[in-house]
Amino acid sequence: MIKTKDLSFDYIRRDEEGNVESITRALDEVNISVKPGDFVAVLGANGSGKSTFAKHLDAILMPTEGSVYVNGMPTTDEDKLLDIRRTAGMVFQNPDNQIIGTIVEDDVGFGPENLGIPTEEIWERVDKALDRVGMTKYRCDSPNKLSGGQKQRVAIAGIMAMKPKCIILDEPTAMLDPVGRREVIKTAKELNEKEGVTVILITHYMEEVIEADRVIVMDAGKVVLEGTPRQIFSRVEQLKSFRLDVPQVTALAFELNKRGIPLPPGILTVKEFEEEYIKALSALEGDA
Repeated sequence: MIKTKDLSFDYIRRDEEGNVESITRALDEVNISVKPGDFVAVLGANGSGKSTFAKHLDAILMPTEGSVYVNGMPTTDEDKLLDIRRTAGMVFQNPDNQIIGTIVEDDVGFGPENLGIPTEEIWERVDKALDRVGMTKYRCDSPNKLSGGQKQRVAIAGIMAMKPKCIILDEPTAMLDPVGRREVIKTAKELNEKEGVTVILITHYMEEVIEADRVIVMDAGKVVLEGTPRQIFSRVEQLKSFRLDVPQVTALAFELNKRGIPLPPGILTVKEFEEEYIKALSALEGDA
């Protein structure tokens, strides 16, 4: 679905006369492959290059060097841009920048309308998209009356109505409270599991990536780690060196392990922690 080959990108700063003042390499030879139906999370601290990477997947930015392919189509082919954006839809950090309709259902139908979809089919798509994200009862409301999490779900519905094969979520929960964050991540996970939509989640919230199929960690424009959530969160000290934390329960298990309680690395959930903690205490009592 998504493939990058030696992808590099430079931000070039110019003076008033157009002369180059500075060049900042934001991406440095990034090689990533995402299969259809995958749920992939991309982690990184501020300035790691993860949002710049996301913008390349929807052909918003073009590589300085290397290449990006979306469903086999190179993003540098201008004749393929519409097909690329039909295939891979982008949901941005601030839903207010993406919602333009005065009524929820009109906003969701805006994308399909611009694709030239017949009116009857547009409303069928709107109905289905709103149902998918659990926003049907708000279809006649003004987006201005919605919470941040609800707005973000409307933005996702607007993308879904265009029937993409892949959704790129560029820090979609950065401006939301914990309840809103859970709503959006639950929606993305359900779309992936029930609809088979490929999801690429760009985030710096550790708890959001626990159920991802694969986690990619970026730092200084490079891919520095890649693996399952358990494999990634087993490397607590290494993640800290990249200015990243781990889920609270993972950090607790890590600290207890350092103090002599034999807990396995990479614990991801409270339930798992409880089970492993009981086992560890039993083992300690048996040794005593």
